Amino acid sequence: MLQGRSCVVFDLDGTLADTSGDLLAAANACFGAMGAGEVLGPGDELTALNGGRAMLRAGFARLGRRVDEAEVDLWYPRLLSAYGDAIAVHTRLYPGATAAIEALRGTGHAVAICTNKPEALADRLLQVLGVRSLFAALIGADTLPTRKPDPEPYRQAVARAGGTLARSMLVGDTETDLRTARAAGVPVALVGFGPEGAEIARLSPDALLHSYADLPELVARWLAAR
Repeated sequence: MLQGRSCVVFDLDGTLADTSGDLLAAANACFGAMGAGEVLGPGDELTALNGGRAMLRAGFARLGRRVDEAEVDLWYPRLLSAYGDAIAVHTRLYPGATAAIEALRGTGHAVAICTNKPEALADRLLQVLGVRSLFAALIGADTLPTRKPDPEPYRQAVARAGGTLARSMLVGDTETDLRTARAAGVPVALVGFGPEGAEIARLSPDALLHSYADLPELVARWLAAR
């Protein structure tokens, strides 16, 4: 492993790619199987990026049903199956993401993924999008016993990518990402073009990333001093 190598760790959903359309479609497939039709739609993107169980809970509440966690657990595998069957129908990488990652790699930075999406689904999505080979490591929700905002998945993403924690940073889009970075003791940039838009500034991240074109300069400035 390269000692002292800088590393940039990315969240996936809502950070590298807008996955909300396919996530909502998977949840609606479950509600359709219940005979309820499409329950979630435009305006539910933030719910989608909080995960499958969050979508099921929101849908049940919208239908006026008591949210039963046993029922959520029952439908969750079916939601994941539906999602896996149509994982990139609507999903697109955010503009400039690939170019920024390639630029980081070209200047010697390691890059990795740390996501709360199940590892197999994250790996499959990145393969379909044609960018899996750009990342030296991938940590998903079920790779380790813990998940974000516990800092261990982040630490493992850095280590498996050949980086060093003291010269790493996180790029994300949610409070979970901010809490992960704070727990790991690293700086965090939150994207201002995700589902929450510029309102994510309310979390007071170390930086608000308005465009992936700005990322290489930000990384150079932050990690050169660490």
